Parts: sequence; structure tokens; C-alpha cells
Amino acid sequence: MKISIVTTLYKSKIFLEQFISEIQIALNQIQCLDYELVFVNDGSPDNSIQYLIEKKKEIPQIKLIDLSRNFGHHYAIQIGLNYASGDYVFLIDNDLETPPGVLVDFYNEMNSDNSLDVVYGYQEVRKGNFLEKFAGSIFWVLINKLSDTKIPHNILTERLMTKQYVESLLRLQDANVFLGGMMYWVGFNQKGLPIKKGQRKGASTYSVKRRAELMLQAITSFSGKPLEWLFYFGLTISFFSTLFIVYLVAQKIIHQDEVQLGWTSIVAINVLILGVISTFLGIIGIYIYKIFRQVQGRPNAIIKKIYE
Repeated sequence: MKISIVTTLYKSKIFLEQFISEIQIALNQIQCLDYELVFVNDGSPDNSIQYLIEKKKEIPQIKLIDLSRNFGHHYAIQIGLNYASGDYVFLIDNDLETPPGVLVDFYNEMNSDNSLDVVYGYQEVRKGNFLEKFAGSIFWVLINKLSDTKIPHNILTERLMTKQYVESLLRLQDANVFLGGMMYWVGFNQKGLPIKKGQRKGASTYSVKRRAELMLQAITSFSGKPLEWLFYFGLTISFFSTLFIVYLVAQKIIHQDEVQLGWTSIVAINVLILGVISTFLGIIGIYIYKIFRQVQGRPNAIIKKIYE
């Protein structure tokens, strides 16, 4: 049995020595001698790749995939999964917020139930301050309300997967990648284990902007409901606008010159309509852009060099 450990690199140098040490300890605990450590360099601006090239002389099981630039976390994960050759694939972030030792728990859980295809981690209580917890809760509520694919709340990157599951996941060929949704859309027998995350050393590479982009990607990649809501909202606006026009006409007929329709009301109505139309066009434009990206057929990431 061979296990592939897949992780991505972005400002990861400060974590790598401890990460490799702890993952090797976990592999020894499950008595796994056949393994590979697949690192995908997602345009990391530090010297992570140079460190691993030197480390590879000591640990030949290291496989290093160097991307041509930064393509994004989920796209880099996709590349790593594609080049993993193990019977089982363990996906993990190397920032040590989730201890690499969870591999032992995942492996034991999968061994105790041969029907499992995936064992993944989730947080029972989100770490961080009130704002981070609140924003995270809103994200998972929104994605499950808007998507037909139900995703467990507070899931983590960390998961142990069978080769069959990984191959099925990679067959999706989505240009607009949201792995959190894709991993549950494919089905299979999956089980979650509660994991307590620690605090990251240094600032997170996921800024507020990147988190907002991820939420937009998640919603528009796995749901057409915003378009449905636009249709019904448009009908509602049209209905009440018609009632308002009928009301104004009736008032003018009944009271004639006493009723002044006025410039202010006309401008207000026009501005409201312009705002609604702009919002609608923006949402529709996002979906059209995603269709454009999909039909372009470009690869999600480009590999510069592979160190095997």
C-alpha cells in the first residue's frame, strides 16, 4: 500500500522542516514504508522550493512540482492530486494549523470501515475572533442555501482519499474550481472527524478579498439559484411598479391638477431601476464569464518543472 501526501507551497518555508518531520512520524505510526511527499509550488515568493530541492537529497520520496506562477490554492491542489500515484492520497495544508498527525486518525478510521472512500476533517467550533467565526458561518449557510450540493459546515482541507475517489474527482475537468463543492458532488462514502485547529505562525495568506472571491466562486460554480432569484425579483419589481403607475394614473384622474407627479419621484424611480438592472447584469455577466472560461479549454495551471 502506497500513500501520497499532497500539499501546496505559498510562503511555506517557515513550516516545512516541522511539517516534514511530523508527517514522517505519522507515517511511521501507521507503518507505511511506501509513500511520496508531493509538494506543489504555487508561485511561492520565498525560498520554499530551494529548501525542498536540498531536502530531496536526504528524502528521495519528495516529489516537487513547480508551477509557472501563482494560480491559486485550489488549482495547485488539483495539480498535486493529478500527480499523486498512491493507493491512498492524504491532502493537507502545511501551515501546521492542522497537525499532520491527524493522518493516523484518518487511516485508522478508514481501516475500521472498508466501505469508506474519504475521511475528512471539520471544525466543531471555528477558531479565530468573532468576525472570523461569524463570516465563516455566513459562508457555509449561504453556500448550502444556494447550492443543490450540500456541504458540511466548517470542513477542512485535510482528508484521506482512495485512489478511485481521486480519479473520479479529477474527471470533472472544471475550469471554475471550488473543491469544497466538487468533493461532495462526486458522491462516494465520506465520513467527517472533528479536528481542533491551532493558530498559524504568521499572517494567513487568505486575505478578506481572497475569501470573498472564494465565496463568489463557490456560489456561482455550484448554483444557478441567483439567476432564478433575479427572475422572481424582476417579476416582483414589475408587479409593484405596475401597481404604482396605476395608482398615479388614478390619482391624476381623480384629483387632476391637484396632483403633481414631480421631478424628484421620476428621478428616484429611474435610479432604482438603473440599480436593479446593473445588479442583474452583473450577476448574469459573472455566469457568462464562467461559461467563457470553461469553453476556452485552457489548463487550470501550467507546470514549469517537476523534480522527481
